[in-house]
Amino acid sequence: MKLSIVIPAYNEAESISETIEELVFVLSDKKIDYEILVVNDNSKDNTLEVLEALKFKYNSLYFVTNTGQNGFGYAVRYGLERFTGDCVAVMMADLSDSPHDLVKFYETMQEGNFDCVFGSRFMKGGKTIDYPGIKKIINRVANAIIRLVMNIKYNDTTNAFKLYKRHTIEGVKPFLSPHFNLTIELPLKAIIRGFSFAVVPNSWTNRKYGESKLKIREMGSRYFFILMYCFIEKYFSRGDFEKKW
Repeated sequence: MKLSIVIPAYNEAESISETIEELVFVLSDKKIDYEILVVNDNSKDNTLEVLEALKFKYNSLYFVTNTGQNGFGYAVRYGLERFTGDCVAVMMADLSDSPHDLVKFYETMQEGNFDCVFGSRFMKGGKTIDYPGIKKIINRVANAIIRLVMNIKYNDTTNAFKLYKRHTIEGVKPFLSPHFNLTIELPLKAIIRGFSFAVVPNSWTNRKYGESKLKIREMGSRYFFILMYCFIEKYFSRGDFEKKW
């Protein structure tokens, strides 16, 4: 099962090398068939130049520049239209997500033949390192609201780090979210459309360089829109979008 990793990158020149090097080391050591697809989201720093240098070093690395509208969701969607693997993980460019956890996701998917594998930083075995206090409170409140509204047990929907089989990605289209609200659109659609999933603990480590691209003040209404869309689909679509195989 070929593994693709889609990494959106906006002004990540300081972080992207370490992220790619760590991924290559861990995945090659496990002898996993993989590709790394970085989507340069029209970075204003020298991210593109760093990627060009890395490409000479790693033949498993590919990169493209998002030539359309920019934003986290647009960049991820650009990558999800271009990966070649049998399954695809969305990971951050700042090494906040662990390559070792990615291996755990991949092995879980293979062993259980799941359509998706979701991580949780807030279950037994999960952990966060240097998580900003205010963001952590907002995260837990947001996830509690999502669980209540959607009547699900999964407690870390907002975590971007997840693994999907190719047919799952096709099955949750069309994508609506242009920004970080894509992180809840993908798993919620997969759950309500009947795709199988497993939840495993994962870690999260705050970035070493640069600043977070997630601006909470800008995202409240966007998360709410997607949550309401998924609520309406779950309870009023009469199963029109459910998995049919």
